[in-house]
Amino acid sequence: MTAAYTLYAKPGFAATTIERLCSEARISNRAFYECFGGREELLQALHERCVEESLSVVAKALEEAPGTLAGRVEAGIRAYIGFATADWRRARIMHLEVRRSGDVLTHSRQRAIKSFAQLVEDASADFPSAGAVNRRLVALGAIGALQELLIEWLLSDDPPEIEDLVGVAVHIFGRALGSPRDVDHT
Repeated sequence: MTAAYTLYAKPGFAATTIERLCSEARISNRAFYECFGGREELLQALHERCVEESLSVVAKALEEAPGTLAGRVEAGIRAYIGFATADWRRARIMHLEVRRSGDVLTHSRQRAIKSFAQLVEDASADFPSAGAVNRRLVALGAIGALQELLIEWLLSDDPPEIEDLVGVAVHIFGRALGSPRDVDHT
């Protein structure tokens, strides 16, 4: 798993063979196949581990957040971006390789997005929304924006500062989930 964590992040899933994984991990191909059915199954296990850990971090931050929409938005965003960017490999697996792997992670990705959307819906449920909007669709749109911000951080020659990512994401989520006067924008 450790070897895959690094290799799947860079050079990436498509460029990582089982032979290379086994060589890096110093195990035999047979030992690999005793644990996983293939490199796709290993990628799915890594992705799901990253998602579970990030969901846990964000849920904890939301539990400890102030009882305002602005407080919850900032706590959740700061926790997620902090978790994702603390290790570039995790960010690449969760935001780049999940897309580059083709159909390998389609279902895992959809489950992850659904889980994060539910967190957003639950965290904002106590607050009136700005207009008659479908809160689930708003959550999905805001999550998509956050993913694109993290991809920019990963791929840019001059990546944005983490605090800039947090500020923009807080602004997007705050505007999407509440009226401008209900959310304190930083």
